[in-house]
Amino acid sequence: MSDEPKIEKDEEQAEQIDIVQDEAVAEPEPIKKSFFHKKCQNCEGLEKERDEYKFGWQRALADYKNLQTETEKRRGEWVRMSEAQILEEFIPVYDNFKKAFAVSGSLPLPEGEIKRGWESWAQGIEYIKKQFGDVLSAHGVEEIKTVGEKFDPTKHEAVGDEEIEDKEHGEILREVDGGYIIGGKVLKVARVIITK
Repeated sequence: MSDEPKIEKDEEQAEQIDIVQDEAVAEPEPIKKSFFHKKCQNCEGLEKERDEYKFGWQRALADYKNLQTETEKRRGEWVRMSEAQILEEFIPVYDNFKKAFAVSGSLPLPEGEIKRGWESWAQGIEYIKKQFGDVLSAHGVEEIKTVGEKFDPTKHEAVGDEEIEDKEHGEILREVDGGYIIGGKVLKVARVIITK
């Protein structure tokens, strides 16, 4: 019986020894010159050169990030300038619309001149429509052809159909809303009525 407690003590001591040995392994040893450093003739020069390359790489990376930031900033400025340029071209058109609607509501016309007044107003609206068309054309925007054309799902959206005997199936009869393209890319599809 006296041997058993002694065995337990020996096991506890063995565990303590293992823990102490593990801690000894975990402690870092002082850095010694490696075999490479012992054999290298110009180690300090190579380390200095390495540091210069590292600094140059870090500098290039910082310059690249600064360039990305500057590019994004300029891209935003270009977009705002483009928008401003286009909007400047639409301002006279908007002003003419305001004038047309101001005239139509403010002039009390005698009974006989109402027709002439409305004809004049219609001519003004026709002029404004032409102004809009000119601005769009100046930017390369073209209207999509519709009436009499064959239905093309890449440019047209059929919103209705009618059966007409002397017309070919899929021919466009009427335009509901106009469509527009720029440089071959569809900006807005034309909404149309087609034949069955």
